[in-house]
Amino acid sequence: MAFTNTKESGLESLIVKWLVEQNGYEEGTNADYNKEYAVDETRLFRFLQDTQPKEMDKLGVFTSDTKKRQFLNRLSGEIAKRGIIDVLRNGVKVYPADLIMFYLTPTENNEQARIMYEKNIFSATRQLRYSQDAGKLALDVCLFINGLPVITMELKNQLTKQNTENAVRQYKEDRDFHDLLFSFKRCMVHFAVDDATIQFCTKLAGKDSWFLPFNKGYNDGAGNPPNPDGLMTDYLWKDILTKRKLSRIIENYAQVIEEVDEDTKKKSIKQIWPRYHQLDCVEKLLADVQENGVGKRYLIQHSAGSGKSNSIAWLAHQLIGLEKDGHPMIDSVLVVTDRRILDKQIRNTIKQFMQVKNTVTWAEHSGDLRKAIQDGKRIIISTIEKFPYIISEIGQEHKNNKFAIIIDEAHSGQSGRNSANMNLALSGLATDDDADNEDKINAMMEGRKLVSSASYFAFTATPKNKTEEMFGVAYEEDGEIKHRPFHVYTMKQAIQEGFILDVLRNYTTIDSWYKIMKTVEDDPMFDKKRAQKKLRAFVEGNPDVIAKKAAMMVEHFHEQVVAKKKIGGKARAMVVTASIPRCIEYYYAINKCLADRHSPYKTIVAFSGEHKYNGQEPALTSAAMNGFPDAKIPKEFKKDPYRILIVADMFQTGFDEPLLQTMYVDKPLYDIAAVQTLSRLNRAYPGKDEVYVLDFANKTSVIEEAFSKFYRTTILSGETDPNKLYDLITIMEEYQVYDDSDVEKLVDLFLSGAERDRLDPILDACTAVYKQLELDDQIKFKSAAKSFVRTYGFLGAILPYGNVDWEKLSIFLNLLIPKLPSPRDDDLSEGILQTIDLSSYRNEAQEAIAIKLEDADAEIAPVPAGKVGHIVEPEMDLLSKIIMDFNDMFGNINWNDADNVQRQILAIPEMVSKDKKYQNAMKNSDAQEARTESERALQAVIFSIMADNMELFKQFQDNPSFKKWLSDLVFNLTYNPEGKEYVMPGAERKSVTYDFNPQQDLMMVAEDPAPYGEKKDDD
Repeated sequence: MAFTNTKESGLESLIVKWLVEQNGYEEGTNADYNKEYAVDETRLFRFLQDTQPKEMDKLGVFTSDTKKRQFLNRLSGEIAKRGIIDVLRNGVKVYPADLIMFYLTPTENNEQARIMYEKNIFSATRQLRYSQDAGKLALDVCLFINGLPVITMELKNQLTKQNTENAVRQYKEDRDFHDLLFSFKRCMVHFAVDDATIQFCTKLAGKDSWFLPFNKGYNDGAGNPPNPDGLMTDYLWKDILTKRKLSRIIENYAQVIEEVDEDTKKKSIKQIWPRYHQLDCVEKLLADVQENGVGKRYLIQHSAGSGKSNSIAWLAHQLIGLEKDGHPMIDSVLVVTDRRILDKQIRNTIKQFMQVKNTVTWAEHSGDLRKAIQDGKRIIISTIEKFPYIISEIGQEHKNNKFAIIIDEAHSGQSGRNSANMNLALSGLATDDDADNEDKINAMMEGRKLVSSASYFAFTATPKNKTEEMFGVAYEEDGEIKHRPFHVYTMKQAIQEGFILDVLRNYTTIDSWYKIMKTVEDDPMFDKKRAQKKLRAFVEGNPDVIAKKAAMMVEHFHEQVVAKKKIGGKARAMVVTASIPRCIEYYYAINKCLADRHSPYKTIVAFSGEHKYNGQEPALTSAAMNGFPDAKIPKEFKKDPYRILIVADMFQTGFDEPLLQTMYVDKPLYDIAAVQTLSRLNRAYPGKDEVYVLDFANKTSVIEEAFSKFYRTTILSGETDPNKLYDLITIMEEYQVYDDSDVEKLVDLFLSGAERDRLDPILDACTAVYKQLELDDQIKFKSAAKSFVRTYGFLGAILPYGNVDWEKLSIFLNLLIPKLPSPRDDDLSEGILQTIDLSSYRNEAQEAIAIKLEDADAEIAPVPAGKVGHIVEPEMDLLSKIIMDFNDMFGNINWNDADNVQRQILAIPEMVSKDKKYQNAMKNSDAQEARTESERALQAVIFSIMADNMELFKQFQDNPSFKKWLSDLVFNLTYNPEGKEYVMPGAERKSVTYDFNPQQDLMMVAEDPAPYGEKKDDD
């Protein structure tokens, strides 16, 4: 009885049998293989003799062994120098012959090319004995094209308790890359395969070989889905290795590229093979365009770490090659990026991938685009800032051209005005000088629309609702029209496959505890909500508070990052601050901490523009503070001694520094901004196994909510209702600020190019009516006007029918809104900061946690339309009550005898300052020596009051956190170089301190539950 072969050989047999019987491969033998030259000699010469007999006659390889060796040496040398990919694409020259080594995929209706393509010989050899030195060493499967090796495979079988990892280990440990078959560029790719997963490597280098997953993904994560028709990995031989697909990969995807280090000018060579999702995405996009023609919109939700630059390059390169009836389907591909760094990165990638020279150009100035199209440049790259100006150069002569527009980070690139300018230019309607006003209105309506002569491909990791609705695939579910991306590679899969790190795995929140006190006799009323915000900002921006937080950051960086040699001792950190003043304050505070501990490391500060710090002249710039231009920050940050980058609204998007390992966040983060900022940490790097976040400003629930939207597939839950525009018009008309004749007259004058002095009287008359409205009505009218302009600007791009009245009203309101003064908004919290002072502050690291995201697709709501503002009545409250509520939020421990503890703590600094040894140390020694004496004196004082307050004594003895807090407090209050005694503030100045509830007042110290998530020894 014959049972199923569940061994490794069974998988081997299955693969080769399918390729031979179902896909026209031949099966080779070891007798066909020439170990010295690593070729299937039998099929190599059969192919050349069959397809190019005249060229082979010139070489005489069949009549002389010497000439055969000369040919094989030349061929082997060309593969070693240029790589197998280039040799297959471009052949080899062997004097006096010029040989084709692979016939490319034929274009449609090219019968001769089809005949020659069919003469290519695809073959598979099992148990290939490849080594000249170790004759028994055998490779499981090797694939050849025309006798040249292209792919090797090591197979494993989970039923025999081995898997892909064992195959990877075999490549690393048993397959010597000095053997000719395994040398760099001799084969395109090496596959490690089992019955569940696949990994691949393009350069074998022993233990340094880098294997990547080549899996479909399952449940938006790593791995492969169950396959009802066979093995989970059979897509490799039933799809990827089919003749047509493998030919396409050789012709359009596989690539050897050269990278140059801009500093050292050192060159490195890389061999590229597409990852599964890249190949799948580009192939599906091309097939859809081929089937449905130009004019559709596609949203590609690909996470960071997806290799987006390569995907965009492959797509752009192949879009210009699409043909229908022998004619190109697309005349020009426009690649629009939103970042300079990425623009250069994509430009270089596309140039390297292009096999036809001089087809790629970069458009930066007006006139560039028109010239590029006239010069036959097929791929034009630009940034979104430059694009509206460049695109306007496209005139009537190009209106019949077909375009493909690839937008990187679509949510930032497709603002209403940018896209309208782009669409207007592409439609060819922008430059018709003979058009009357009606034609111009119609042209503007058409300009808002995504033009039918262009296909749009929008790439983003974090799609917003507008992006989903504009570019996503519409489908109906439960009576709602929803939108989803055309293709997805999720954050979940990127993390599970190891292409990015999970930035939420070591997330430490820093709780702040502080007290404020009232410094005025009376008890005035303030707007409670605004006052609370101002108090928080006051405390968090206080220089002493920033100094304490800076000390915590510097200690953590040295003790947890540097000391533990994270990323091999090369780890960097970023401090994210809420404003430029706070950024500068942090820069000085962190530098002081580094100097105090004699650290060898330095900081870099990054903010835009100039800032007068504490009113000083001249104003500060980050370039002046750093000593080099802002443009050099990314490059300098890679070099020692720079280790900490302190930023205010810079480098929080698009900054890819793999050495960034830790982030200190002191800025509220929400939604996409939270994901983009924290994702600066996620870039993979050898030795980078984890990252740290210390967050001083956000709750974990807020961060979790932000990330959960983009962890898996993001779906739009519904569509924007255009009827909301009618609702907004009804609201505006109710106030009679304008009438139809105002709109008609103004739009007519505007489109006719009338002078300003003919427009302003109409606008000023409307503004005068607006000013007569009640405050609440002003708010309602202006917010409705803004909402109309914003919503129409978006809907105009996607609605199938235009509306002339809406277009005219949009023009009118765009001119009117800047004239309308903002409704007066009295700040009823003004002056509160002059009535309070900071009494105490302490921060405490909570235990590091892993924020777990829900493993499900996320729905986001459509663009809100029709929202109208109104007055929010301030909630007034007494200063004393506001302070009490504030301190309630930020205090954290109850004492049994709070009155006694408060009295003792207030008295301790003065008692310590009377110690003679401490006074001498302050006068005659440095601060560190004085600190030692202060702590000794404090210990003595605590023992002396033990009888009065055992609770205080016990906390001091048993709780290192409290001991450190009290030591810091006492030293900071008492230290002075003159050695003077400390006098309580109440004795010097008149200050009325609000008499808090004692249970609330001294909630300032807590047990320290393992700072930074680790156990810490007592001081």
